[in-house]
Amino acid sequence: MIVMKTDATEEDIQRVVSIVEESGLRASVIRGEYQTVIGPVGDERRLDFDRLATLSGVKEAARVEAPYKLISREYARFFGEPGAHRTVIIGDVRLGNGEPVIIAGPCAVESRHQIMRIAEEVKQAGAHILRGGVFKPRSSVHAFQGMGARGTANAEEALTWLKEAGTAFDMPVVTEVRGESMVDLVARHVDIMHIGARNMYDQDLLADVARKGKPVLLKRHFGASIEELLAFSEYVAAEGNKDLILCERGIVPVGKGKNYTRYTLDLSAVPVIHSETYLPVIVDPSHGTGRRELVFDMSCASIAAGADGLMIETHYDPAEALVDGPQMVTPDELKEIIEACSTLYTLRKKTRGAAA
Repeated sequence: MIVMKTDATEEDIQRVVSIVEESGLRASVIRGEYQTVIGPVGDERRLDFDRLATLSGVKEAARVEAPYKLISREYARFFGEPGAHRTVIIGDVRLGNGEPVIIAGPCAVESRHQIMRIAEEVKQAGAHILRGGVFKPRSSVHAFQGMGARGTANAEEALTWLKEAGTAFDMPVVTEVRGESMVDLVARHVDIMHIGARNMYDQDLLADVARKGKPVLLKRHFGASIEELLAFSEYVAAEGNKDLILCERGIVPVGKGKNYTRYTLDLSAVPVIHSETYLPVIVDPSHGTGRRELVFDMSCASIAAGADGLMIETHYDPAEALVDGPQMVTPDELKEIIEACSTLYTLRKKTRGAAA
């Protein structure tokens, strides 16, 4: 990390950038209100930091050992106040540093009628962002793969329905991008690009999505450590996209745990990620538990742990859903969850404020 002096000139900055690039690395230039920071992207062992520290306009130059330096809290002060978390702005929605943001909708978009009805009902329940899967990565090839699996025309039709529903009820929309071939198509219709758990390790997909300049929602792989999640988040940040939302959605249970929950929801990840990075963190209690009756409790626990929002699968009739019916709540249940979480958020904020 190379921190420039407050009076560094543009020529000073470009000289450092040139040296970084001549060494075979990329330079991520972060311009704060008072200072500019240059983050080398690549093998920093190629750089002579002692030499860089002597250049005109350089305040300090030091190697950052963490594999996720661009999203580390060391960089946070160049986006706002020291120690602050980043707020990702999606239309009129501000995710991070405020009231919990609720993302709700069906696991899969099945028809125009279905997504329009669900959009109306989750909006009435208090949700802020509409979700709906068009491409559904599944463990079994025989399971419903989403309308997108039927071809590009069907995928575009479903994306059009999703966007139409979001516009009709004044909600930004998010859907998962399953592969690189679908990035351009999805980007034309959604406000947030979602990378699912199975694709967390897909470096090329992460970079391709990041370059679209839209907010990116990245889910933790069910077998990934927290450090791996942060390290792969860096692929998005390295493309200059800091509008990144991390999502905890559960890890593989130990032993026979799957008899009781679909995954083990690791809520300790929320405060840990907040301590390591400035990025907002949300929780998906639907996939984390796989059981509708557990979503209320785990949603409340997520907000108590400091989550910036929730992603909750919702359907007016979960029994008729083609995908993940057992983990979806009804709009009435969603409203109860949102009201309880709002109360918990206020209480947590008041308690932490008093402790400070």
